Amino acid sequence: MHILIADDHAVVRRGLREILADVLPGADFSEVGNGDEVLSHLKKSPISLLVLDISMPGRSGMDVLRDVKHTYPRLPVIILSCQPEDQYAVRCLRAGAAAYINKESASEELATAAKKILSGGHYVSASLAEKLVANLDESVDKPLHELLSDREHEVMRMIAAGVPLTEIAERLHVSVKTISSYRSRIMEKMQMKSNADLTRYAMTHGLID
Repeated sequence: MHILIADDHAVVRRGLREILADVLPGADFSEVGNGDEVLSHLKKSPISLLVLDISMPGRSGMDVLRDVKHTYPRLPVIILSCQPEDQYAVRCLRAGAAAYINKESASEELATAAKKILSGGHYVSASLAEKLVANLDESVDKPLHELLSDREHEVMRMIAAGVPLTEIAERLHVSVKTISSYRSRIMEKMQMKSNADLTRYAMTHGLID
């Protein structure tokens, strides 16, 4: 059994490795620090489980997840994030993740999730399960940001946080013109006219710090 841990902080990788080694004796581990290294490693060595931080330098974790599931659809992926479940969890599960775990609860949940997933299942925390059940009620009005695609949601959060369009383009490896097009679609879908409107909305809904 070979497990790949992807996180840009060495101390975090070491902690995750120790958690998993305790419950998966005999497992081999590899570590990488960004999304490009994840994809490069997968081309060289087959693995049994990918533990992927959604926020790493370079390509976004959502992009890496989509690429991994496109090329290796049967590879189970556990997403780790500092973001609250209600911001990214459902999007990650829809994109093919087998579990979404907040880093604050990783020490309690990661081992349980890994064992269940390696046995062929999925893992959903109790709090996330409640949110998923709530989403089944079609009569509940969805917030405007739920109308956005994954990429639009990502761009919206960066715009709302005050990140310049040029920097967003660099982070996502696309042109400024492309980001401007995303911004236009975001404004239309969310019925807003300015970046300030986005920032107020994002702060009200806990989408940015």
